[in-house]
Amino acid sequence: MDHQEPKPTPSLVALPGTTAEAGSSTFAMFVALSALSVLPVNIIAPSLPNIAREFGADASVINLAVAGYAFVTAFVGLISGGLLDRFGRPPVARVSISLFVAASVGCAVATDITTFLLCRAAQAAIAACFSVALVGIKSTSSAETGASRMGYAAMVWAIAPMVGPTLGGTLDALFGWRSIFLGLAAAGLFVLLLPGHGLRERPAVADRSGYLGAYKLLLRSARFWAYVLCMTFSMGTLYIFLAGAPLAIGGSSAVLGLYMGLVPAGFICGSFLAGRIGARFARGRILVLARTLTCLGLLACLGLAAIAASHPLAFFVPCMFIGVGNGLTMPTANMGVMSIRQDLPGTAAGLSAAMSIGGGALVVSLAGLFFEGHGAIAALATTMLASALLALLAAVIAAWLDRDDRPNA
Repeated sequence: MDHQEPKPTPSLVALPGTTAEAGSSTFAMFVALSALSVLPVNIIAPSLPNIAREFGADASVINLAVAGYAFVTAFVGLISGGLLDRFGRPPVARVSISLFVAASVGCAVATDITTFLLCRAAQAAIAACFSVALVGIKSTSSAETGASRMGYAAMVWAIAPMVGPTLGGTLDALFGWRSIFLGLAAAGLFVLLLPGHGLRERPAVADRSGYLGAYKLLLRSARFWAYVLCMTFSMGTLYIFLAGAPLAIGGSSAVLGLYMGLVPAGFICGSFLAGRIGARFARGRILVLARTLTCLGLLACLGLAAIAASHPLAFFVPCMFIGVGNGLTMPTANMGVMSIRQDLPGTAAGLSAAMSIGGGALVVSLAGLFFEGHGAIAALATTMLASALLALLAAVIAAWLDRDDRPNA
C-alpha cells in the first residue's frame, strides 16, 4: 500500500519569478535543456572511424566513446534526481552544463585516446539536464497541461538523436571531427548564458528521509513500479526491434536504415498525439491506449509473417506502432512517476530512467536467446509482442492504481 503523499508546497506551485503555469519562454528553456542532454549521444557516430584513425586506436577501444558514455549517463541520471530534490534545479543545471562545456573542450583538444575517452565520459554530466527538464516541465505546468507539454517536449527527444549523426557528419566533413565538440561546447555555453527565468526555483521540500531513504519511499510504491515496468517493457520492445531487425531482414544497410527510420517517425507522431490529448484524458487511459496500439501493430506484423509476406514493409510498417506507442507512453509515464511523491519528483525521474533503461537492456538480452539469423521474422515479432503485452499489463495496473486520481495531476 502506498504511503499518503504530502501536498505540494508553495515552492512547487508558485515562486518569485515564476508561476504554476509557466510561459512559453520557460517551457522553451526546458526543451532546450532536454535537447542538449540527448544530442551528444550519437552525434559523433559518423566520426568514430576518423577519431580512431587519428589516435591509432582499435575499434573496440574507440567504441568506449559510445558505450562508456552510455554507462556514465545512466549513473548520472540515477544520482542527479536526488540532487534536484535536495538542491533545486538551478545549481544542478549550471554545474551539469559547466562540466559538459569543459569536457567538450577537452575532447576537442585531446592529444591521446585516454584523455579523449575520459573527457567524453565527463560529457555525460549533461544527462542531469534531462531530469532538470522533466522536473521543470512538471513543476511549472498546471495539472491539465503538464502531460501535453511533456508530449511536445518528447518530440524533441526523438528529433535531436535523429539529426545528431547528420549534423556531426557534416561538421566533420567541413571542419574535422574536433569541430563537433567545439560546437557542443558552444551550444552548452549558449544555454548556460540564457536568462534563467525557467530555473528560478527553490527545492520542493527539505528531504527528511535522507538520500537513500527517498529511494526506499519510491521503491515501496506500487504505482511507481507499475509506471517503471510499463516503461521498461516499452523500452525493451524497442531494443528488441533495434537488435533483431537487421538480423531478421538483412539487405542493404542504407535501405535498412531508411526502413528502420519509420519507428522514430512513429515516436514523433505518438509524442505529438500525447501533446494533443494529454490534457483531456487520464494518464492510465493514455497508457492503455499506447500499449494497445503497439500490441495491435505487432499482432499485424506476426500475422503477415505467418502468411509469408516477403516485402520489408510488411514488417516495418506494423513496427512503426512501436514508436507510436512509446511516443505516447514515455511522456505520460514520466509524468506519472513524478506525481507519486510531490516532494521527490527529481528522485523519481532519475531512478525511473535508470531502472527502465537498465531493465530494457535486460529484456533485449533475454530476448536475443529466441531469435537468431535471417528469416527469423516470426520469432522476432513474437518476442516483441511478448514484451509489449507485459507493458500493456503494467499500463492496466497503473490505470487501476490511478483510478481515484485527477487526470494528469
